[in-house]
Amino acid sequence: MKRSAGLLVASALGLAACGSGQQAPPAGGAGQVTITVACQPAKSAPKERQAWDDDVAAFMKANPGVTVKSTDQQPCFDPKTFGPKLAGGQMETVFVVPVTNYDDVIRQGQALDITAYTGEIKNWDDLRQDVRDLVTKDGKVYGVPNVHYGVGLVYNRKLFAEAGLDPDTPPTTWAEIREAAKKIAALGPGHVGYGEYSGGNTGGWHFTQAIYGRGGSILTDDGKKAAFNSPEGRAVLQTLHDMRWVDDSMGTKLLVGWESLMVAMGSGKVGMMLGAPDVVTDVVGKFKGSVADYGITGFPEAKASLSGGEAFMINPKATPEEAKAGMRWLDFRFNTVGEGRFDFARGKAIGNPVGVPDNAVYGDSPTGQAIQADRVKNASLPVENYDPYVKASAAIPPKAEPVHAQEIYAILDVAMSGVLSDEDADIDKLLADAETKVNAVLAAKG
Repeated sequence: MKRSAGLLVASALGLAACGSGQQAPPAGGAGQVTITVACQPAKSAPKERQAWDDDVAAFMKANPGVTVKSTDQQPCFDPKTFGPKLAGGQMETVFVVPVTNYDDVIRQGQALDITAYTGEIKNWDDLRQDVRDLVTKDGKVYGVPNVHYGVGLVYNRKLFAEAGLDPDTPPTTWAEIREAAKKIAALGPGHVGYGEYSGGNTGGWHFTQAIYGRGGSILTDDGKKAAFNSPEGRAVLQTLHDMRWVDDSMGTKLLVGWESLMVAMGSGKVGMMLGAPDVVTDVVGKFKGSVADYGITGFPEAKASLSGGEAFMINPKATPEEAKAGMRWLDFRFNTVGEGRFDFARGKAIGNPVGVPDNAVYGDSPTGQAIQADRVKNASLPVENYDPYVKASAAIPPKAEPVHAQEIYAILDVAMSGVLSDEDADIDKLLADAETKVNAVLAAKG
């Protein structure tokens, strides 16, 4: 969704900047090749967009004969348009797929087998094996992992201080979150102690994050039945209901879609939210939050943390020349230390937030270590603000998103919006109705 939605659905494009010391290797080969690529930053982020455009120009200069055309849909993955766009053959040569959709896209033949082209990614062997496994089926590779994340608690350190809370000792329990949220909401009109989604598939996504943290599951182990109509699921909705209607710490506006909560966090009046470290990057880089205000800590009381991500895939209609050019673009822009999104010196120079410990696709490999060293060297943010997350997340088991996640999230949106919009919401009925609908989806999927 990262960020996407992304992820979350979304990737760490805010780390990109302009100019670089290296150039992409020549593509070689004869003839003209045109590829379309996803994820150009929006016009509302002019510095990041210029950085992208500079990289496109540098890549094409170093790869004569290759023309790169960009699309600027942000976030890169939109669950409302992804399916129709894919089914209609309108997807770019190089496009983003969240981990929740890998299996469907691969199974339906909507991604090219790129096994023969993985050598174009120079650091391919340094990518984490577990994230490579996710884009591999029957020994064939269908994607280049781009983002991997674990959830924590993002919080506004400035609001903590204003509310008389210690920003260096963030909440470690849900009870502490509730108390902190009440104090932040009491700062005055417009202040929200704890922000949460209620629609656009992001409500169900955050329900999944919360139930995982409490030790629950969305589906049974075999993936054939819903499992969220449980004590853990009720606890998630009851806590949100009580924070909204008893504590009055969640504001009155329903937040629908990824951007809505990011905008609210960027306004500086929202105290806390669940999210991966790239939330800090996006809030500061895209939604004008103050760089010094945000910290991230471990998921409170977490028995597991939602682990998600995204990969780039190649359109199955791509010719071998287009596929190779697309992979070389991915190598240059998204997988080279000191280049593209990993050019932290450039990012710092244009005022992007640098220092957030996000995106662990390379793990502790030599490439991963080099990326982290360069990130710390060029940090424009106080890296100590993220130490609680780094320390806590290492001990929290990751848990993947459920199969058919987007369909399930859309159903769970109803339960989330129900408790946040209706003081008299029947939590048991909301969960039972969602369970029936999810089981129907699972039965239809087979």
